Amino acid sequence: MDLRNIKWRKSTHSGPNGGECVEVADVAGVVAVRDSKDPDGPVLMVTRAALRTAVQSAATTR
Repeated sequence: MDLRNIKWRKSTHSGPNGGECVEVADVAGVVAVRDSKDPDGPVLMVTRAALRTAVQSAATTR
């Protein structure tokens, strides 16, 4: 899948210092997730439901 021309958005929960930044993009019915410090690195493709579950799980384990 060609991801070069998709529109990435920085998470509103990313740190203000630019350190722990996550970017997301809508791609063909799924959500693409990447580390903003490594835009050419790996991309995780997940369904919206899976991403929602992962975020909720992470929020409850703080």
